Amino acid sequence: MRSFQIQDTRDFMKKLLVSETFDTFQLSEAVITTFATFQIDGTFQTSYFGIQDDQEFPVEKDSFTLWRRVRPFFFDLTKGKNTPLSFRIVFRLAPHNVAKLLTQSGIMMSPEDVDGLFLNIRFDENGLYCISGTSLRIFTLDKSLEHAWDGMLEKFFRKKEIPYC
Repeated sequence: MRSFQIQDTRDFMKKLLVSETFDTFQLSEAVITTFATFQIDGTFQTSYFGIQDDQEFPVEKDSFTLWRRVRPFFFDLTKGKNTPLSFRIVFRLAPHNVAKLLTQSGIMMSPEDVDGLFLNIRFDENGLYCISGTSLRIFTLDKSLEHAWDGMLEKFFRKKEIPYC
């Protein structure tokens, strides 16, 4: 687990809410407090679209929706002259990207052993923080996946020009 304090809140918010920077992450959940508190469960409801898979935003069975689908609604909740009092967003790395990370890192673990690789984004009066997290379905003392995930997030932030400390 690693905590990244975001240095430029305004630029980060633009990347989070206006650009496609985080669009490939799955949304596990989000909570935002403005004049009221709004909670979003990211569980994808396939029955909403009917039997056909949604071609624009394909999903895996028993999955979570992609951030790109929820982003416009979240953005609408932040509009106005007042800054939100707080928000929390929990992203998950999509399963196919978990498998890629395991392969690229040479970690001898099955993708099915990984419950999730998380990016928790928290904003309040104390600032804006991104905190990594891992959840496994197996017990292991090996921290190589946690270190690989932290390294991938560092690389992601540098590539997307998101300054942190």
